[in-house]
Amino acid sequence: MSDIDEIKKETKTILDAFLARVPFSPKDVFVLGISTSEIGGGQIGKDSNPALGKAVIEVIADTLRARDIFLAVQGCEHINRALVIEREAAERYGFEVVSVVPAIDAGGGGAVAWYELAKDPVVVEFIKARGGIDIGDTSIGMHVRHVQVPVRLPQTTIGRAHVTCLGSRPKLIGGARARYGSLEEKR
Repeated sequence: MSDIDEIKKETKTILDAFLARVPFSPKDVFVLGISTSEIGGGQIGKDSNPALGKAVIEVIADTLRARDIFLAVQGCEHINRALVIEREAAERYGFEVVSVVPAIDAGGGGAVAWYELAKDPVVVEFIKARGGIDIGDTSIGMHVRHVQVPVRLPQTTIGRAHVTCLGSRPKLIGGARARYGSLEEKR
């Protein structure tokens, strides 16, 4: 098995485990932070690898498309962690489109791969996703809605990169007399 095949397998394992634990609905937004440098064993931002970006993005995009979930891929700090997303999602959620095209040295391998693979990609500065996966400690928290909930999975790496998963839940507001429950219970 090649390194790329192993990366795809590890990605699929983590993604499937995450999606089994976090209840995404059709048209929800999933955010991906990815350091191809870290996957390959390097330091974040120092050795972007387009082949690794494409391998991971293909697995995640195919799985999410089958579930009708929008993928947003966070770029690196050199584009202020802006995100590549399908125009349909940006329009649906009113995300403001910005003028930048990700490149390997300003966006990274994952953002470049999604920009090339998406049907109608645009870049937006800010989103609030239902949850997502952070490969290589890229800090996706700013793009996950409140309240963020860490999701612990048995597998914690893809390649040589550390993986963190975040879901979210509605805020619990009120005080000692407030009651909490699922909105689904009321329907």
